Amino acid sequence: MHPQPGSGPPPVPEQPGDRYRAALEMAAYADEKGVTSLIVEEHHGSPDGWLPAPLALAGAFLGRTRTALVTACAVLAPLYDPLRLAEEIAVLDLVSGGRLVTVAGLGYRPEEYAAFGADFASRGRLQDETLETLLAAWTGEPFTYRGRTVRVTPRPHTRPHPPLFVGGAARPTARRAARLGLPLFLPAHLPELARYYEERCAEAGRDPLCLMPPPELPTVHLTHDVDRAWAELGEYFLYEARRYASWQPPGAHSLMSTGAGTVEELRAQGVYRCMTPEECVAMVERQPADDRQLLLHPLCGGLPVDEGWRSLRLLGEEVLPRLAGEDG
Repeated sequence: MHPQPGSGPPPVPEQPGDRYRAALEMAAYADEKGVTSLIVEEHHGSPDGWLPAPLALAGAFLGRTRTALVTACAVLAPLYDPLRLAEEIAVLDLVSGGRLVTVAGLGYRPEEYAAFGADFASRGRLQDETLETLLAAWTGEPFTYRGRTVRVTPRPHTRPHPPLFVGGAARPTARRAARLGLPLFLPAHLPELARYYEERCAEAGRDPLCLMPPPELPTVHLTHDVDRAWAELGEYFLYEARRYASWQPPGAHSLMSTGAGTVEELRAQGVYRCMTPEECVAMVERQPADDRQLLLHPLCGGLPVDEGWRSLRLLGEEVLPRLAGEDG
């Protein structure tokens, strides 16, 4: 059995519209301060309002930013009409000048497929069809789709096509990416799977590109008082962790994987970390100089918006300037 989300605090204390508008303001602020990547994801039917429309929010983020990449990680590609998906990504690629990165994932929740009338057992075939359709559509040329000739316009800005990764943590995903000549996006540190993908690329005469998080990449909340943050906000982190864990099948790989049942267990495991700016800088400085990563989720688990802003401002005012000063 999967752990069930705890009772905890109300998962969405403000009106959903207020939180979405706060997310836009946070995206603009983060971009201004030099954050390089914003991430949106996709889940359906969650009682707490978990984002179901990543491309819509990605488009809003792209409109409020100038330099940051916006990564849709992951779009549950088999749940989309392939031609409409090709059009939407093409327009966002044009609007942003190539700043949208799409990770096409299969998903792992049968109830999401059922909600859209899609066959969960056919998700691999649907994924193949969708990816093949996207690549054909973005050429701007006519092609055969389900027995008829179609053409998708306008052609995207990025050539040969918008940034598209195949996301997943299984060997069929690696084989699919290698066969189609697409990069692979791994949701956790899985070096053996990365090597398997590289071997399949070599067999197919493809150049491999695999993005994989480091062995340790916690979700960070910045604060000047770590104990206070855990005491007052720990239930929000636990809510998100348990909600996410309740969806995952046995053996799933994810940065957020945890079996914690209490705030104390979650704190001890280190998947979520409350840190001072000084501790955060030290953690990043221990990473390889050419691959430094820091993950914040300012609206984690229904976290009050003002608490999210406190963490984000500490990133912008105390962490990033120190790291930039060290680089300079």
